[in-house]
Amino acid sequence: MRRFGERVVSGQRYRQRPGAYAVLVQGNRFLLTHQAEPKPEFQLPGGGIDPGEGPLTALNREVYEETGWSITGHRRLGAYRRFTYMPEYNIWAEKICHVYIARPALRLGPPTEAGHVAHWMSGGEALAALANSGDRHFLAKVLQNIG
Repeated sequence: MRRFGERVVSGQRYRQRPGAYAVLVQGNRFLLTHQAEPKPEFQLPGGGIDPGEGPLTALNREVYEETGWSITGHRRLGAYRRFTYMPEYNIWAEKICHVYIARPALRLGPPTEAGHVAHWMSGGEALAALANSGDRHFLAKVLQNIG
């Protein structure tokens, strides 16, 4: 599985943390989330898969929490690994990021997760804004296929 992001810290123990994330496309616009903490950044909507939860259930929950939208038409694009410190949980994590493409279906309200704001962008704007190189990789793959 391809790895993106920070180098592995020698001697550091990492806890596996699976997650599900989505490239959300509607026409030629993409829906991202801006997370204010622990550092302000644009991300693909998504997050951790809770114990006993499947990836698609987690994806739907996380997208709703971070954007306020329900989604449909999920299709798996792939996965990548990322090693990082997560200050909000005080853990060193090996994130296994399962990435999907989906369509926003219905805006149910504002994001319910504190510190998140949904943003619509063009493909180029989204590619430039995403903080994570793994997120950018999967968005670029989608842009190649629709361009």
